[in-house]
Amino acid sequence: MPSNLERALDALQRRGRLRSLDVLQGIDFTSNDYLGLAQSQEMANAVMAAVARGVPVGAGGSRLLRGNHPEHEALEAEAAKFFGAETALFFGGGFIANMALMATLPSRGDLIVYDELIHASVHDGMRLSKAEAAAARHNEPQNIEDVIKAWRAKGGTGQVWIVVESLYSMDGDCAPLDELAALTQRHGAMLMIDEAHATGVFGPDGRGLAAHLEGQPNIITLHTCGKALGAMGALVLAPKTIRDFLVNRARAFIYATAPSPLAAATVRAALELCRTQPERREKLHQLIAFTGRELAERTHFAPSRSQIQPIIIGADAAAVALASAMKARGYDIRAIRPPTVPEGTSRLRLTITLNADEAMLSRLLTDLVAAEAEVVA
Repeated sequence: MPSNLERALDALQRRGRLRSLDVLQGIDFTSNDYLGLAQSQEMANAVMAAVARGVPVGAGGSRLLRGNHPEHEALEAEAAKFFGAETALFFGGGFIANMALMATLPSRGDLIVYDELIHASVHDGMRLSKAEAAAARHNEPQNIEDVIKAWRAKGGTGQVWIVVESLYSMDGDCAPLDELAALTQRHGAMLMIDEAHATGVFGPDGRGLAAHLEGQPNIITLHTCGKALGAMGALVLAPKTIRDFLVNRARAFIYATAPSPLAAATVRAALELCRTQPERREKLHQLIAFTGRELAERTHFAPSRSQIQPIIIGADAAAVALASAMKARGYDIRAIRPPTVPEGTSRLRLTITLNADEAMLSRLLTDLVAAEAEVVA
């Protein structure tokens, strides 16, 4: 075993950042199964119906070989219609889709301007891109515009790509999408919006926070299928030219075995449930409002106003200790540490899902206050 790997793991242990895998246990306050679809009977029925009509588990090859199943085509057609875009392209997951977008679309001589809190998948994609990349301060459109103007002033002449999340996965706050769309238009840029945590939760029929922007020629959105949709995979919604370019140039699409046709069928069922069961979304928003009121009245943590609520502690070890104390009390709520979040902002990431109710949330907050007093004080 290379000694440098052991030293690196020892260093993580000393800093309170060593990670390990835990099996499911306790009440779910950590998953992204916001609508409670992942283990629902409706989704199980959809899987069984797909198997019964002969949908295979595996694709057997890449989409450009023999792996392009009619279920992939049906999902993409239905997703484009559901979200209101010209086309859709199905990937095996949101991480690989983001990597493909960033590695494929921006070219040498272009500029990528990304929010400083953008997901790790975007960073990995940018490392593969030949375009120049620059960070902008979180949720500050003016700073994005300043970065673009400074780049143009230095002679930059290529395409500008602005990359943001609509709902940020660790802070639970939302991007100013209308301002971003306006500056995108002013600068002839392309706006890429990762809707991973908004899909299914916000917008008409759960179409996301950018639903009103879908279909515009300078907008690309990513909708992951393994969070509120309770399945797996990811959908890129974009103009036809973008889709065709990805099919021809995105190595992560061309050389990957196609996603499971069974997964594609399941995502179609999830989209239909989003459309026909608005009560799931309504109940979730009631729980979000309840949690916000309870947090404001009973704790010193500021409500995020979304289904993602950061409980920011600060020190790595303190956050880990608090997560352990909550686990001992019967809750599944995990500590999030750098580099996933900025230094000094280690936290518990509390997610509100339909896998818990108001009574469970109330007990959680009672126990959280008690555990914090024991561990952090």
